[in-house]
Amino acid sequence: MRKVSRFAAAAAAVACAFCFLAVPRANAQGEADPSAALSAALVAACRANEAQFTNYLTSDSAAAFRALPSEQRSALLKRFALSDLPGKPLSSTDQQNLAILRCQTPSISVEYRFGAARVHENLAFIPVTVVNSGEETEFGLVRESGGWHLISLGLVLLDIPQLSRQWADQDLIASEEGAVATLRSLSDSIQTYYRAFGRMPESLAELGPAPKDQISPEQAALVNANLAAGKQGGYQFRYRIVPDPNGNDTKCELAATPESYGKSGRRSFFLDSGGNVHAADKHGTVATPDDPLLANEKTP
Repeated sequence: MRKVSRFAAAAAAVACAFCFLAVPRANAQGEADPSAALSAALVAACRANEAQFTNYLTSDSAAAFRALPSEQRSALLKRFALSDLPGKPLSSTDQQNLAILRCQTPSISVEYRFGAARVHENLAFIPVTVVNSGEETEFGLVRESGGWHLISLGLVLLDIPQLSRQWADQDLIASEEGAVATLRSLSDSIQTYYRAFGRMPESLAELGPAPKDQISPEQAALVNANLAAGKQGGYQFRYRIVPDPNGNDTKCELAATPESYGKSGRRSFFLDSGGNVHAADKHGTVATPDDPLLANEKTP
């Protein structure tokens, strides 16, 4: 599953609620039993069946779900199924005739146990426990057009448009964090190159992959092919040699700029010759040493 560990607190609460979801047997859209309707929704997520899944959303949520980009629809189903791969749902019952559900994929098998549904007129609440982790959450359903439909997970309302905006923001944060990590790793690789060959690389390309047992100053095998070409994780990377006070080429500056501003990142980053990272929203242009230091950076 896609990991969304890089969230703000509110977004983390939403994602955490999604992490407790299950995948059971399918039923008709007009199912009168809320537990059976929940099972049908979750088995659809296990199978990555978007069309079937929408049958168990409210009409507004279903319309919003269909309008999402395909990658966000897929990500939502993966959150429900707790797996990056489509799985095979299996169902059984315990001695109290409560549902036991399992989603089996090539990489993981997760078991869920339903508790007794609490029904209040047009609302129903069903506790579900993830056996593997011992976590428990409660699903809320509402009766609409003769069937039961998902409205909440734990205390979080199933507001798909809002969730999609949160996920997009989380992706931007993750991309920006990755760019900073790449800058630091790239700086380390350049210093490794300097120690090995006694000079700074002329370009990032000289850090790239080499044939087996043929490492050379032109192909140092210190970074992957993408980074050697100046691109990784939705960012473009620039490199410049900076002479030290004695005129020797021992230092460098690096810049990271989003390839697609607003999609792969908002902020541009600059790693100065002293090893400090500067960051600013430059609307897709290159950051400079005059931009503010990234939070928690040392003073040059």
